[in-house]
Amino acid sequence: MKRKEEAQQSFQKGNNCAQSVLTAYAEPMGFDPKMAHALTSGFGAGMGRLQETCGAVTGAFMVIGLHNSEKIQEHAQSKAASVLMIQQFTKSFTAVHGSIKCGELLQCNLNTIEGQARFKEQELGKRICEACVGDSVELLDKMLFDN
Repeated sequence: MKRKEEAQQSFQKGNNCAQSVLTAYAEPMGFDPKMAHALTSGFGAGMGRLQETCGAVTGAFMVIGLHNSEKIQEHAQSKAASVLMIQQFTKSFTAVHGSIKCGELLQCNLNTIEGQARFKEQELGKRICEACVGDSVELLDKMLFDN
């Protein structure tokens, strides 16, 4: 639960979804949180505010890739394991949220003034994004550490 809360607090402090998920794993996986923060800076709001794949999901995909790269030395096997885990993660996340696409999750266009106003007025960041961040961490923890 600590990691989930850490990720959600990171999001509340203004970090994007991908930053919040990936940096929550810096300590247990032994990578540089500043580099992770920088790497994921453009992945918020569905990658560059394109509202495609949710940042919490892309952050989780990065965690999965790092996990398998450390665990499995042979590149082809590591890649194959990551593909399977990403598919499993996507299925689980979609079962909870109905989609992995930011635009579908938020149901507003963040590239318009109206969409940005709706995001703020309806507290979609707190209601939807923060939940996606927390759920991504929960799903990752089950996949990576409960087996």
